[in-house]
Amino acid sequence: MENLKGIIEAAWTDRSLLEQSSTQDAIRQVIAQLEVGALRVAEPSGDDWKVNEWVKKAVVLYFPIQQMETIEVGPFEFHDKIPLKKNYAELGVRVVPHAIARAGSFLEQGVIMMPSYVNIGAWVGTGTMVDTWATVGSCAQIGRHVHLSGGVGIGGVLEPLQATPTIIEDNCFIGSRCIVVEGVRVRKEAVLGANVVLTKSTKIIDITGPEEVIYTGEVPERSVVIPGTYTKSFPAGDYQVACALIIGKRKASTDKKVSLNDALRTHNVAV
Repeated sequence: MENLKGIIEAAWTDRSLLEQSSTQDAIRQVIAQLEVGALRVAEPSGDDWKVNEWVKKAVVLYFPIQQMETIEVGPFEFHDKIPLKKNYAELGVRVVPHAIARAGSFLEQGVIMMPSYVNIGAWVGTGTMVDTWATVGSCAQIGRHVHLSGGVGIGGVLEPLQATPTIIEDNCFIGSRCIVVEGVRVRKEAVLGANVVLTKSTKIIDITGPEEVIYTGEVPERSVVIPGTYTKSFPAGDYQVACALIIGKRKASTDKKVSLNDALRTHNVAV
């Protein structure tokens, strides 16, 4: 592994090395290991996450060494550099037409993909539902037993190039049309109501206590979050700026489904 890492880091610094077959072989080895879950762009490390920056670099370097080719799937035709993922029955993954996952992504046994999209380098855990027209961006990390509702957009790291992947931890519920990008981390069992938009600079304001508590880039565990606005002054006047509001907490229950339903009813959250 250290040998692979050294080759990738050297090629990242000197792109002329991409012309060497040994460099191309190393990059393709990394992609193959991402495909089966032997490597991850980011992985849990205690209560935090460790980002394997060199693995992300390998994903980025994979594109310039690949050639465009025609991919035919029944009556459908695609023209791209990255092959499509295959062998879903063997993987134990349910894939509804027209769901697509790119090679180099990892889908753990028990994942369900409605018509949706999972990009290269992503990791999706068992029991997770990627619902209709949801997209999981490049290198995003989606935990186990997560629900990504219809139209959810989980950002990737490739365009534009981001330092850290977006992370949705275990047992989260991400409501319809939510957008989570720029390496934001949503911690375990959090609930995002419909239309919540989170970027690195979005204010995430806990309004459950006597004074507000402001977070950026991270949603605390079991938080119930809805879209909101706050007033910000500009030279031209005062305007409403989008934010996210933490309005409550899910119970620390071992029955995650009951806990979720209770939270949605108690706080009247649309998802």
